[in-house]
Amino acid sequence: MIVKGTYFQNDAEKPLMYGDVEIENVKRQRLKGEPVKDSVLCEPVMVGFCGTDNELMNMGARGEMGPKFPEGKNRLINGHEGIVWVPSENRFAIVLIRGGDSVDPTRYTEDETYFEYGCDKADGLFADKQYFNPDMLLKIPDGYVHDGKLDLSFAKKMVFPDPFACMLFQLERMEDMGSAHNFRRAMREHKCDEAKAREIAKEEIFKRTVIFGLGTTGMFIGDLISRKYPNSKILFVARSAEDSTKVKFALKNSHAEYLRNTYESEQELADAIVEKLGGRATTFIGVSGSNVEHRVAFEHRALGCNGLYNSFSLGPKISFDTMPFGFENHLIIASINFRQDHMEQAIEMLAKSNYDEIVELIDRDEFAEDPIRAYKEKIYSKSAPMKTAVIWNEKYVNRER
Repeated sequence: MIVKGTYFQNDAEKPLMYGDVEIENVKRQRLKGEPVKDSVLCEPVMVGFCGTDNELMNMGARGEMGPKFPEGKNRLINGHEGIVWVPSENRFAIVLIRGGDSVDPTRYTEDETYFEYGCDKADGLFADKQYFNPDMLLKIPDGYVHDGKLDLSFAKKMVFPDPFACMLFQLERMEDMGSAHNFRRAMREHKCDEAKAREIAKEEIFKRTVIFGLGTTGMFIGDLISRKYPNSKILFVARSAEDSTKVKFALKNSHAEYLRNTYESEQELADAIVEKLGGRATTFIGVSGSNVEHRVAFEHRALGCNGLYNSFSLGPKISFDTMPFGFENHLIIASINFRQDHMEQAIEMLAKSNYDEIVELIDRDEFAEDPIRAYKEKIYSKSAPMKTAVIWNEKYVNRER
């Protein structure tokens, strides 16, 4: 079947194209041990743009996209955040992105396989029609469809379940690691049994939390920690002005404080972080994508003894001096994953949220006319909105709600 859509290819001049592209029904399985099923034809309705899309375009310009193409193809239809209409089931759905011949496709092992719609070995949502595994079309909550159309405010929120689910996973993982890392110390300090000590250590790991960087992922994890651990002290660190839209929005959605990085040296920044927190951080979450993160945490000692360093950025290389690292008992974790239950929880939480306020729309015709220019000058430019999305199929969206 030939449809209109955008796709990545290996081409220095045109790594991203809009035009005719062929789609096909590829049989897939959601999890190891489950049946391989025919895919279901869907119509993408609202699709969000992710930083991964921009990085994939750059990979195409460098000729590095080959391993990510679907089998037998020399291109990848992108798009992994959004909502679709399922004609055969007369309903809307959120696409669960990762599946494969693995027990958990977000944590596959070296002898397992996985695919990721719009990112890796499977075509995604930026097309007029697309095929998806029927078991990976997640239900939306009731109350957001009127006269067969999606409420626009709800549709905007549904470009976030993927990254929000990642942050639910990050919260769970930091709880697990923090509890295991420090429970023996908690047993001695509080003179309690192991079960109680693990609960204490799990909460104490967030006592003084730095979130270094303020994109949507930073906002989400700050929001989630704030909800679950109201006694935690959370500090966002970024370069944006205090009165910027994203800073004000992030602080509105959490009980966090903000530190603007206008310091001439990294040591001055680290000292300011410690002063603002009232002590060295118990957890340092890096989401800025810069190498400054690890130097501020380790070299300049913003991260305290027995602290946890969560590297969620793509790109930076982490280094540390092994002597203080070992004696201060730091723990480094890094994992960009989520499970289906995280995705389902994210959908429910986002539906009741205000995250539609930070999503701006780009007109489909404007995007299709020159997608590369749209990426560079609007969607990922320095003046870009916090999140950009496109209504791919107007007939399914009610702009008045």
